[in-house]
Formats: sequence, C-alpha cells, structure tokens
Amino acid sequence: MKKILLSLGAAVLLAAGAQAQTSFGLKAGVNLGKYSNVPANLDDYSKMNTSFYVTGYADLPVAPQFSIQPGISLQGKGAKYKADSDNFDGSMTTNVMAIEIPVNAVYYIPTGYSGSVFLGAGPYVGYSISGKSKVKGGFSESSSESEFDLDFTGDDKDQKPFDFGVNFLAGYKLTNGFLVNAGYGLGLSNLSPADGSDNKFSNRVLSFGVGYQF
Repeated sequence: MKKILLSLGAAVLLAAGAQAQTSFGLKAGVNLGKYSNVPANLDDYSKMNTSFYVTGYADLPVAPQFSIQPGISLQGKGAKYKADSDNFDGSMTTNVMAIEIPVNAVYYIPTGYSGSVFLGAGPYVGYSISGKSKVKGGFSESSSESEFDLDFTGDDKDQKPFDFGVNFLAGYKLTNGFLVNAGYGLGLSNLSPADGSDNKFSNRVLSFGVGYQF
C-alpha cells in the first residue's frame, strides 16, 4: 500500500508537470491532532497532540482564479490525554506518521498588487507508516513510564493503517509566491482495529504553516 500511494503521488505530480501554466509548491508547519469519539472517561483529559507536516503539490489552473492541487504529504497525527491533580499526574500520547495524497480544489481571491486570499477543500487518502504510544504517570508515591511501537498489520494491530477524509484550507499567497495557510483535516475512516467495536475513532487535525509556490 505504501508503494502504491507513493507511485500514485509521483504519477499525479508528473502528469501535472506536463500542463501549461502549472506551478509547484512546498508547504510545512505544525499539526495539532486528536481523535474523534473520545471515551467519556478520557474526554476531560483530551488535549491537542503537536506534530508537523510537509507537503509538496502542483497547482493546475483550470479556470480563472480556480485551480486543482494534487500533492503528496508527510503528516504527523495522533492524540494526547493528560491528567493533573493532587493525587495523580499522568499522560498518554500517541504519535502516528502517515503518507497522504490530497487533491484540493482551490479558489483565489485577488486583493490587489500584494497577492490573493485562497480557499480550498478536497479529499485525501493516507496510509500510516509508523507510530508510537507513550504512557507516563503515577501517584505521588510512585511513577511509571512505558513506550511501545504501534502495529498497523495483523490480527493484533493497534490501528487500521488506511485513512481517508476531507481537507479544508485557507490562507494568503503573496505575488512573490510566499504563502501562509491554515487547514483542517476531517478524517472519515474508522481507525479502530476491531470492525465490530463500539470504540470507533477518526483523525481530526488542525494545521498552520508557511510555504512557497514557484
């Protein structure tokens, strides 16, 4: 699956390069991730998990002020739960690294000579390539710490590796190509390893970053 995603991403970008007026861009920044459907006993302790992303993309104009942007992206996702009280102080953090292929439709709104506001949305597909969970904490008299790698394959997997969803993005691009952007990834795939489980959860990711389009 990882090879398929990489090959598909490369094919999309190569095909884009053959089109007239196509430009290319690179974006990077901070991801703030969490999971949907947090169990009731963890809801009060749910925090944003900080990670990063790097995305390369092609910008294909298809109409005035309107483009399609296929790309390939390295995305850090996951979740964090943290408790802090007089008797107990602990945290549980899950970090997942995934390869994604987004295809966004982007509309540019010129704001004069300085640049354009842009708004966009589109689907993505992704595949988790690595992950790690870390548990820290204990009572005031004792403490403990454990860490283990996540398994995305086999009958005893911790999470399903395949993910899909919808991206939303907005930002500002200067005429020199520099841009700032914010986005939200709404995961639609159930990542629970057990198909019949009531503990269904999906990715939710808020992102902020900068980039350059040339």
